[in-house]
Amino acid sequence: MLAIFDHDGVLVDSLVFHQLAWLELGRRTGLPLTEEFILETFGMTNPAIFRRLMGDAITEADIVRFGDLKEECYRDVARGKVVLMDGVADLIEALHARGVALAIGTSGPRANLLLTIESCGLDGRFAAIAALEDISRSKPDPEVFLLAAEKAGVDPAGAVVFEDAPIGIQAAKAAGMLAVGVTSTRPAEALREAGADEVVDTLAGYCVDALIDRLRRRKEGAAR
Repeated sequence: MLAIFDHDGVLVDSLVFHQLAWLELGRRTGLPLTEEFILETFGMTNPAIFRRLMGDAITEADIVRFGDLKEECYRDVARGKVVLMDGVADLIEALHARGVALAIGTSGPRANLLLTIESCGLDGRFAAIAALEDISRSKPDPEVFLLAAEKAGVDPAGAVVFEDAPIGIQAAKAAGMLAVGVTSTRPAEALREAGADEVVDTLAGYCVDALIDRLRRRKEGAAR
């Protein structure tokens, strides 16, 4: 069994840091970035966001340049301030103690994940990491979650994804995985409409035993 965590809004409360980074990018480059657009596209890859913003007018070179600058802004803002979301540390420990492999599946760059892992004392906890550099398609495409499962050596039917964005929920379901929505950045209704199997306000006190039973039943059903 495998538990895949999205990074932003699930492992860490990073929305405000990303919002500040995008707005700073807009100030530095003149790109028409608004708070509404930033929230609407939260969870997508940077290339997908830039293409939605600029269309065919943007070049691949500019996508790379703007993306690198935005993530530099994020790390400058987040360094020394990023912390795990409520309940995440206990959930990670409980899953690990019960033999569930752990992974990160995100549209964010690897450097951001490594900053979180180092800052939050998570070294050695994750069996697999799938990040921006590993994928070519943005959520809601399931590529990032399927890759995380492949790296961890786990059948997708035995995996659960913890996600805060509707497009992430859609990606998890497209991957054939159980999807748990967390209402850290989106309302419960939006997560349910995206196909979440379960929606919670927080991961604090999350029932690991019930989750493992559910994953076991799904895996057994898929094997029949």
